Amino acid sequence: MMLTCHSNSMKAVRETVRKCYSKKRQNGFVLAEKSVMKRRVVVTGMGIITPLGIGVGKSWTALCQGESGIGPITRFDATPLKCQIAGELKDFHSLDFVDGKFIRRFDPFIQYAMAAARMAVEDSELKVNIDNEDRVGVIMGTAVGASTSFESAHSFVAQGNLGKVPPFLILNATANSAAGVIAIQYGAKGPHHLVMEACASGTNAIGLGFKCIQRGEADAMITGGAEAPITASMIASLDILGALTSKRNGEPEKASRPFDGGRDGFVPGEGSGVVVLEALDIALERGAKIYGEVIGYGNNCDAFHYTSPTPDGEGPARCIKLALNDAGIEPTEVDYINAHGTSTVINDLAETRAIKNVFGEHAKKLAISSNKSAIGHLWGAAGAVEAIFSLLTVASGIIPPTINQEFPDPECDLDYVPNKARKAIVTVALSNSFGFGGINGTLIFKQAPTRKLEQVREERA
Repeated sequence: MMLTCHSNSMKAVRETVRKCYSKKRQNGFVLAEKSVMKRRVVVTGMGIITPLGIGVGKSWTALCQGESGIGPITRFDATPLKCQIAGELKDFHSLDFVDGKFIRRFDPFIQYAMAAARMAVEDSELKVNIDNEDRVGVIMGTAVGASTSFESAHSFVAQGNLGKVPPFLILNATANSAAGVIAIQYGAKGPHHLVMEACASGTNAIGLGFKCIQRGEADAMITGGAEAPITASMIASLDILGALTSKRNGEPEKASRPFDGGRDGFVPGEGSGVVVLEALDIALERGAKIYGEVIGYGNNCDAFHYTSPTPDGEGPARCIKLALNDAGIEPTEVDYINAHGTSTVINDLAETRAIKNVFGEHAKKLAISSNKSAIGHLWGAAGAVEAIFSLLTVASGIIPPTINQEFPDPECDLDYVPNKARKAIVTVALSNSFGFGGINGTLIFKQAPTRKLEQVREERA
């Protein structure tokens, strides 16, 4: 199938793309039939809020400097718990991004999603209007959604005060509201989904957004993940389950230590990450800055255990292979892996084994790091935040460190970029997310294309 473009206008490019697909119009809706053409997809905007800071610049700088965003839990009295620390947001003010009415109505996780989306859309300078509104979509991921709202409502129910249950609880409970408020804000009427796949939610949301554009279902997608899980019930549940760290409440900045021999569980965190994905030709046509290209995505399930991965890493290994196959590259072409790296004994070992399984001898040459050492585990937002950090690694040539590497684990014996950032040429980066229920997601990013619009047109022709 040929793609040609003879106009410099955004409208002409969009119409040309549409003509590449056989379509029928029924009752005002355009239905696209199957096509074998795969469009190239790039990242043109990023927004992020993490325990290290608000905004891409602050979070990235602190991450590369080896700082930690972990501290004592302040949201509730955590003294009865074994784990009393978390990666809470600092200096985040909802009113900087939304109005007071929005704050009163919507759960913090939706506020975080809206804040990161606003930063990403403004960064991309994407304009949604009547000409392209049906070609711009929103996909957001979350693991638990409105845990703050549920906990607040339950207190009224327990007191028999049903009349005080917030009327907007139902909108918060339907976790797709995070994507919904973003779509409403920007008038995005294209593909729209919620991804609730535990710790892989953010990664799989971006992966699905990538596929929507690649298949021609959209020209741009606003996508990522958000989470606000630091509530008494959520943390207590994980604490009792034994998934959280418990040894370093007195030195929280040293508690998250992926792949280290002294690791004893993960540190919970909160935040959001959102990216704007666009078709390469559309991005080039409007002169957008490009952070990098999405070239591969894999998704599968271990079908093994509710919380634990397969000990040999077989499920994650298959997921990585799916992503490599989708990208059409060899394992030896990967320079860097942004690891899931939770700081739990079982998960870190399984991921190390998965990497060795897929990459063989090349595994020893890979630079690998875990952002969770600095920000904790952001649950459904983790994969989206880590995707942004992976893109920045590719764009900057700086690999952030895995901090708190003090006690070597003989079974985790790869290069985890210990304690200090490293300068390197990173052409291809791979980002992993593995979640409860055995769900896995892998994204692969590449340096921003150097081709000009005319070259892309010639390649398509």
